[in-house]
Amino acid sequence: MTALPASDTIAAIATPPGTGGIGIIRISGPRALTILQALFKPSRPHPFFKSHTLYYGTVSDRNGTVLDEVLAVYMQAPHTYTREDVVEVHSHGSYLVLQAILAQVLHHGARIAEPGEFTKRAFLAGRIDLTQAEAVIDLLRAQTDTGRQLAVGQMQGHLLQRIEGIRQGLIAIMVVLEVAIDFPDDDVEIIDKGRLLTQLQDQVEDRLVELIKMARQGKIIREGVNIVIAGLPNVGKSSLLNALLQEDRALVAPVPGTTRDTVEEIISIGGIPARLVDTAGIRDAAGSVEELGIQRARQKVREADLVLFLVDAARPLTAQDLDLYESLGEADRLVVLNKIDIADRELTATLMEAFPGVRPVRISARQHQGLDDLEAAIYKKIAGGQVLHERNPCAPNVRHQAVLEKVLAACRRIHEALEAGVTADLVAVEVLAALDDLGDIVGLTTPDEVLDKIFADFCIGK
Repeated sequence: MTALPASDTIAAIATPPGTGGIGIIRISGPRALTILQALFKPSRPHPFFKSHTLYYGTVSDRNGTVLDEVLAVYMQAPHTYTREDVVEVHSHGSYLVLQAILAQVLHHGARIAEPGEFTKRAFLAGRIDLTQAEAVIDLLRAQTDTGRQLAVGQMQGHLLQRIEGIRQGLIAIMVVLEVAIDFPDDDVEIIDKGRLLTQLQDQVEDRLVELIKMARQGKIIREGVNIVIAGLPNVGKSSLLNALLQEDRALVAPVPGTTRDTVEEIISIGGIPARLVDTAGIRDAAGSVEELGIQRARQKVREADLVLFLVDAARPLTAQDLDLYESLGEADRLVVLNKIDIADRELTATLMEAFPGVRPVRISARQHQGLDDLEAAIYKKIAGGQVLHERNPCAPNVRHQAVLEKVLAACRRIHEALEAGVTADLVAVEVLAALDDLGDIVGLTTPDEVLDKIFADFCIGK
């Protein structure tokens, strides 16, 4: 990606679409202050705008017609988000007002910003690295508080620090190899193979393995999981959905076949966004409309990350229950015994042993009994009960993970080469390749097309 021309000034609406108390127009570039001076009339005349100070006044169009009363702030480079001169105009949050002000900003020489261009400029100016830029969009998309904490931690440089630690470990190895290359006659004396192998293992390989593990956890926190509630009609699937949501989202009735389509909502389970899907009760004999719901239920089960297989604990297990359970195939599942508040103890004990190798969770969706145990069991299934380090949250994304795995493979080749006594110049080639790959993560060596794709996922005003 080539750097943007210095004469280019960009602008965009920085607040979400719709009506709100405040709307913000953001301007960045060398003409930002000039545009502000052309549009804005402060309530008290000032000879100049003091940086990072809010001024009250009005914004007018080219004919002098007042568009709105606003607060305006000029932020002088380099102490800004983009390290360019930045202006923000805070108006009332009317879409028409914001569009009218933006039109005047464009008339005075700015152009509409591309998606993510403000953050792209911050990256190109060296204010943030690529992992911090990606954290911005992670923060905007976070669905749970845990996701927010991960994004903020990455914005603060937690991943960058870990990558830099690995990079310094490789550089230290490279220094030894370079000396050995420069003094080939002393190669054996210079290279302490045991020390280099220990250094490679402790400072590089082990840290890479840990980051890759964190990446897999981070994927779950960012993207969440699909959890499908399945079972025969009238076993309490909709009641369970309502209980987990703590609201009456799905219609509940004692008549089998009440739910004829899927009902989906997102909740947080231990900080992981979980899309709960309530499905139609699956049975053989059903009307044409209900049959469509059953087909969709079976499709959702096939797509699920986890199936909550619900059983009515107030009645004996039926052949239909067992057939449906077997039909789940390889799907990851939890067996949930519902209605324990009205179930016979001996029958419940029998049901607890009815599914080989599986320990059912006992609940009463109607009475909200056992829900904490169910959530704990769900969390254990989808996250293995592991929690990211709270003091230094870090979770590489899918792009990072692919690069980390590539670097780890290179490091294992380096390990094998050192053990085999391969010459220093050949080992150095692998070390340089690993360093180059690490640079992709933070943006030092990332191809232009990858950078463009990353920033294209941003909203216009960010």
